[in-house]
Amino acid sequence: NPTKAGRHWAIPASLVEFLPDKGNGMTSQQKLECLFEQKLIVFPQKKGGQPMYKQYVGKGVFYQDMWAYQPNTHGVLYNSDECIDEDVKYLESEEEKLGFETQKPVGLLERIITTSSDEQSVVLDPFCGCGTTIVTAQKLNRIWIGIDITSLAVSLIKNRIKDMYQDKIAYEVIGEPVSVPDAKELAENDPYQFQWWALGLVGARPVEQKKGADKGIDGRLYFHDEPDSSKAKTKQILLSVKGGHTGPTHVRDLRGVIERENAAIGVFICMQKPTKPMRTEAASSGFYKSPWQKEPYPRLQILTIEELLNGKRIDCPPLGQVNVTFKKAPKAKGKAAEQPELEYPQE
Repeated sequence: NPTKAGRHWAIPASLVEFLPDKGNGMTSQQKLECLFEQKLIVFPQKKGGQPMYKQYVGKGVFYQDMWAYQPNTHGVLYNSDECIDEDVKYLESEEEKLGFETQKPVGLLERIITTSSDEQSVVLDPFCGCGTTIVTAQKLNRIWIGIDITSLAVSLIKNRIKDMYQDKIAYEVIGEPVSVPDAKELAENDPYQFQWWALGLVGARPVEQKKGADKGIDGRLYFHDEPDSSKAKTKQILLSVKGGHTGPTHVRDLRGVIERENAAIGVFICMQKPTKPMRTEAASSGFYKSPWQKEPYPRLQILTIEELLNGKRIDCPPLGQVNVTFKKAPKAKGKAAEQPELEYPQE
């Protein structure tokens, strides 16, 4: 009863095409009877409920050029429990947030990539940030290329791909230092990019700060290593990176920072090989004892860029199991597609 409900019927433009002569000369009652005969009106099971128009995929109004999540619209879309534009919902889920200021929802990129390309098409994101376009293109079986100017973004993307695909896809990173001379050149041209790149070698997150105010800390790693997870306290590894000349004073400064911050372990990353006085200063810092292992870990460790490039890592509790430095991206569902090699044009 429209009068009782306080709401009267109106024929939507999307259903006019189902009416003879588009409904010209027909009364509203006749139009409704015609749509009902074509099973385009659905009566709810609830007694007294408002009948609804049935809409099919591909019919009605096309996607608009504005996609905006509309909360509290559950059930409006026929045969769906989703809200309108729920797939492009803003980043509300803590599981999806990775701490990158301009991160976009995966659902938004899925719409864009799906509607503008086919499988095995090449998707290019020249400002790829935290890599949402890249991981979405991989999910949708596209070939992808991502470009970013900062080593921090590259490190974040590599961690995201590892979390989602568990090293099941192969890709190539072009432009990162792969040798000591490369690293020296980066350190000379851009010390801050060198710091971020070096921290990425050990999976550490750079400290959030203004340039020139690091307080002796360039990066941090966080971990848990207590058997009782309910009482586990977050431990930290502090990192200091130097691309130029170094000496025992730098190691001594890091030792003071470790004690000030009550950190479990400190790591000094440098370009040149440590001198004997530097090694002596590091050894005097003592050890960190972890429940994970009988043997203690050196509390202050020195790692060179050459050692890191050769695969050496921090001597610490198993970060692969308990590392909480980066927010982990959820694992990707489905089979991981292999990335084919790109063919470069002949000069």
